[in-house]
Amino acid sequence: MKKLLVTGSSGLIGSEIVERYCKSGWDVYGIDNNMRADFFGPNGDTRWNQKRLEQIHKNFSHFEVDIRNREKVLETLREIKPDAIVHTAAQPSHDLAASRPFDDFDTNANGTLNLLEATRRHCPEATFVHLSTNKVYGDAPNKLNLIEKETRWDYGDEEYYDGIKESFTIDQSKHSLFGASKVAADIMVQEYGRYFNIPTCCLRGGCLTGPNHSGVELHGFLSYLIKCNLEGRKYTVFGYKGKQVRDNIHSYDVVSFIERFIEKPRIAEVYNIGGGRDNSISILEAFQLIQDISGKDMIYDYSDKNREGDHICYISDLSKMKAHYPDWSITKDLKTTFQEIYESWLARTKVS
Repeated sequence: MKKLLVTGSSGLIGSEIVERYCKSGWDVYGIDNNMRADFFGPNGDTRWNQKRLEQIHKNFSHFEVDIRNREKVLETLREIKPDAIVHTAAQPSHDLAASRPFDDFDTNANGTLNLLEATRRHCPEATFVHLSTNKVYGDAPNKLNLIEKETRWDYGDEEYYDGIKESFTIDQSKHSLFGASKVAADIMVQEYGRYFNIPTCCLRGGCLTGPNHSGVELHGFLSYLIKCNLEGRKYTVFGYKGKQVRDNIHSYDVVSFIERFIEKPRIAEVYNIGGGRDNSISILEAFQLIQDISGKDMIYDYSDKNREGDHICYISDLSKMKAHYPDWSITKDLKTTFQEIYESWLARTKVS
């Protein structure tokens, strides 16, 4: 029986990975200590997801491990010796990193190093998939020729019509402390691939979303926006006239790509993974789409101050992913994704 280790197994991507591989007959081991609740309070709590997974899947085992605990991480991988590792655990917020820099770096950079070294020592043949972020590019995408349209910002040069490629610079820009800690992790994952010949990849995500996201104001923009609409809560737009653009990819499609990489791994690869142009949307456009679904007006206010290091327009160029894995493609469009998130929040509200 093949074994998979998933860090952040109660989170959005982690839980989707657990579901997929449990159904495929793998023994799946999850590492999660619910740090999201510590970072974001009760609304970020993911215990409900952990309990759901434990109830549904008999081949899933939960380990209450903090990835910052080096000895515990080494011990856990020595015990399990997985065939593949999907590392989704992270401190994911720009804003929180600035107020808790040690927790941010210790989780994102040192936690990743702990896992990589444990992999090298105890299961060097294992495939290591790391959920990185588009924030490794810092605010360099803001320096591109951008044009303002009625409801969104967009790229003004044809070269960037399909989005940002993996060759885009990650240097000489403002990343936020979160972006910087994720750069450190990203480079280490590549280095363990190249230096030790371990099959690794960094997935530099756009907005990863889906119905199992515990979205909060500081992280999980789409999930949180839809929750605000459902509950009649005020949403705050931070700068750029609400026309800032993100490309959104459903967790199902993220996991489908991870499956393909684990089936046919490569050494030290980097991929920009997002919804691409077809699944890109601005905040103003997102307001309109959820209003169309729910029938409720969006309540919001506006702050002129944008978040530090935030992108004005970010779209992932998916051409490298599709070239390397031509049987992979986006299957969930924006309307489907919005509808699923809305129904998930509706169901959770009724349960609570």
